[in-house]
Amino acid sequence: MAYWLIKSEPDVWSWDKQTAKGAKGEAWTGVRNHTAKLNLMKMKKGDRAFFYHSNIGKEIVGIAEVVREHYPDPTAEPRDPWVVVDFKAAEPMPKPVTLDAIKAEPKLKDMALLKQSRLSVQPVTADEWKTVCKMGGKK
Repeated sequence: MAYWLIKSEPDVWSWDKQTAKGAKGEAWTGVRNHTAKLNLMKMKKGDRAFFYHSNIGKEIVGIAEVVREHYPDPTAEPRDPWVVVDFKAAEPMPKPVTLDAIKAEPKLKDMALLKQSRLSVQPVTADEWKTVCKMGGKK
């Protein structure tokens, strides 16, 4: 299993909206960055992703799961190469993990969230995953 972090502005697509989609999940549309697209294309069914509220809140609020691997983004122009992945909400973080808390944790100094802060779809290492889960009160 691989681990990821996906970002969304909560006033556009929040954790609550993701959760409301249930087991069917929802397509992660609108990614228009080549590196983020390549990350979506690497995702496999069952992979897990931190759901990060960007701009407002700046915190990891939940864990999403890939339920359908990449396919063409229905919001893109037909000739554009953009893709989506379907995610379902797997579980909320017992305690949201803020960006400030991540910055303060030495074990996370190389996390993509800090090194490539504008990237909307990022890989997360297994050690980073364990550290953030522990910070969020997830066992």
